[in-house]
Amino acid sequence: MMIENKKKPNPIDIHVGSRIRLRRTMLGMSQEKLGESLGITFQQIQKYEKGTNRVGASRLQNISSILNVPVSFFFEDAPGEQSGALTGMAEASSSNYVVDFLSSSEGLQLNRAFVKISDSKVRRKVVELVKALAAEADAE
Repeated sequence: MMIENKKKPNPIDIHVGSRIRLRRTMLGMSQEKLGESLGITFQQIQKYEKGTNRVGASRLQNISSILNVPVSFFFEDAPGEQSGALTGMAEASSSNYVVDFLSSSEGLQLNRAFVKISDSKVRRKVVELVKALAAEADAE
């Protein structure tokens, strides 16, 4: 039984890997580029992202620095996490919504383009435009 467990990735390792992949793709960074920054191969990054290989604490710290997110980002909505105990239930479901949005091709493209807009007034106008378009769609 012990040997069998070793072959199956831990659900937390799978989750952390998927969050690494999510953030890396949000930034438009390749596995090669992330691997280069860490001094490891892109194949190792693939194994981390699949959860096949466990990410050590110091390596996760390096990854969080390169991807510009706190280490806690990789554990958000992790399986078995008591999300209601640490955050409000609305906050937990809103972060799932963000992950779903950024997992879509359109959401990823929109996010990449939006973060390139340096003028905060223009960003607010884009948000107003999207809200107006959503309101029109709801009215139809």
